[in-house]
This record gives sequence, C-alpha cells and structure tokens, in this order.
Amino acid sequence: MKEPKIYEDGNCSEILSEVLNEVSAKNILLVCSHSFDSLIIKKDIELLAGKYSFFRFGDFAPNPVYESVQKGVKFFKESNCDTVLAIGGGSAIDVAKCIKLFSHMEDNSNYLEHNFKDNGVPIVCIPTTAGTGSEATRYAVIYYNGEKQSITHESIIPDYALLIPDLLDTLPLYQKKATMLDALCHSIESFWSVNSTDESKKYSSQAIRMIIDNKNSYLSNNIDGNKKMLIAANLAGKAINITQTTAGHAMCYKITSLYNIAHGHAAGCCVPYLWEFMLDNMGFVTDYRGKEYLLNVFYEISECLGCDGPTNAVAFLKKMLFELSLEIPKMKNDKELELLIKSVNPTRLKNNPIALNKEQIKQIYTNIFGL
Repeated sequence: MKEPKIYEDGNCSEILSEVLNEVSAKNILLVCSHSFDSLIIKKDIELLAGKYSFFRFGDFAPNPVYESVQKGVKFFKESNCDTVLAIGGGSAIDVAKCIKLFSHMEDNSNYLEHNFKDNGVPIVCIPTTAGTGSEATRYAVIYYNGEKQSITHESIIPDYALLIPDLLDTLPLYQKKATMLDALCHSIESFWSVNSTDESKKYSSQAIRMIIDNKNSYLSNNIDGNKKMLIAANLAGKAINITQTTAGHAMCYKITSLYNIAHGHAAGCCVPYLWEFMLDNMGFVTDYRGKEYLLNVFYEISECLGCDGPTNAVAFLKKMLFELSLEIPKMKNDKELELLIKSVNPTRLKNNPIALNKEQIKQIYTNIFGL
C-alpha cells in the first residue's frame, strides 16, 4: 500500500520547496482555513510565492460538506492547478483529498457516483493538529445532504507529509486535548479491530505509549512534546489506514454534531464505555482469532497505557477524561438517545471484535450518559 514520505525535521520552506520540486509543481491549490493567517508557516509560503503560484481555497467549515468540495474542484480547474497542498487539521486535509480525487471528473456530475481512480495529482499535507492522522490514511470524511460520507481510495494517501511541531503552538487548549484523544482512540480501536495485523498493532502500540508518555509535555506546549504527539498521531493514522476504526468511532460522530463538541472529545467519551461493555460480553467475540486472543489484546493495550489489566485501563481512560476537564454532555430526552442509536454506521460495527446489535448500542449509550 502507498505510504507518504514523512519529514519530521528541517527548515520548513526548504523542505517544502524540495517536495514541490520533486512533484514538478507550478500552480498549487493551497487548502487551508482562516487560522492559516496566524500560523508561522504563512511566512514560508510567502517566501516560496515567487517560485510557485499559490491559489488559496478556504471555503469550508469543520465537518465539511460536499458543496464545499465542489467549489474547491471548480477553483482548482479554473486556476489550472497541478498540485494540492493542505495545511490544517482533519477538515482541511479531508477537503484537499476530495478535491484531488474529484479534480478530473466531469463537471455538473455527482462526484460520489463515479468510480474512483488515481488521476496523478500530487497531494502534500502539513497537519496543524496532532490527532486525525489523516496525512497517513486513504480516508476522507465529508457530508452529503446531512449524511456522513466516508471516501476511501488509496490514491488520496498523501504523497508527502511535513510534521512541524511549531504549528501546534497556537492551537487552543481544548483542541489540543480533543485531537490527542482522537489519536489515542484511533490507536486503541485499531489495536482491537478484527482487521488488525502485526504491523498495525506495532503502530498502535508505539502511538499509545508515545501519547501517554508525552501527554503532559504536549499540553504544556513543549516543543518536544508537540513533536512526539505529531509522530504519535501519524503512527495512529498508519494503524487505522490498515484496520479502519470500530464501534467507538461509529458511535461518536452523532455525539459531535448533536452536542457541538469536538470529534476527539466525543470519541474519548465512547471508547472506555465501549471497552467496559465488551469486557462484560466476551461471549460474543466476532474476531476469528477467538476469545483468548482478544483478551490478550485487551491486556496488551492496557500495558501500553501503563495499566495492570483492562478493568484498570477502562478506569484510567475515564479518569483521563475527567482530568482533562472534558465532560460527557447531558442528554436532554429519549429522542436524542434514539437519534444516536439510528446514527451508528453498521459497516463500522463489522470491524468491532464483539458483536453489537441495536439493544447493545442503546445500552452502551445509556452507560455513557449515565441514564
């Protein structure tokens, strides 16, 4: 499978110039949000503006919609762009991936109905959060008519990724906490996924240990902590690129939109309660490797978290959420519970190592919200 070439150190403008030279870039679509203006990398882009033509696109919001991608594709074509450069968090990178994938499709057609294929457009990503790991995956998420669309194609795995710790300096503390939890949940879910491999578990193990070991340094905005967290998120991205996520992510998407909290915050609310439920329902193992294998995996994850067994690991994750001051939202009524249950994507449940039906999903949500 394709893997991006990763740069972790060095002068940003020099590395970026080298990368753009390697892909023979001339006209570059720069996909970024308004936060780009406050980032130090803006000066690096300005230094390169004499050598390359940059066309900035930022007409999208968090949880980006299909219509934003349409506008980006139109702008890409009108500007005769040949390369896509994404600088931002998961939303910017997802939009950039979709623009790259759709850029050679027919105008006035529904891009989602096409057969996806590699069009040769290079894509370079510079993440400004340490969370999604999107710079390492073949996935992108956009919303079409209010419904989440998971776009999957190997060609949208970025060609290059630059991990620049200084870009995390101005990230609000809430976003630092939430994106860190997203990376941690990616790692844990990938580890126990029915699709896990020796390679994916190696990435997951490294990511979990790095997140736990560098959590305080990262939240204190220490440069080394920021660097380690970017690497950990990238490793977690490599893990889910192999395995995909599981029920924890399937259950968290609607929580994000319904209660207006960050995606990683919502994932962090779900994963410990999902794990707790699975421990109590080991008779419903779906992983072909069996119950004993899965229990060993749960112990391996616990060890990576620095815990003596999965029960303590669940308690550790709940305590971590509390210590980060990331509260579980308050559910107002039964209608919200039904909305959450209906929102769960059955495809993601197939990756889960314990079989879950509607009633069990309801029970997990009930446990999360303390009903």
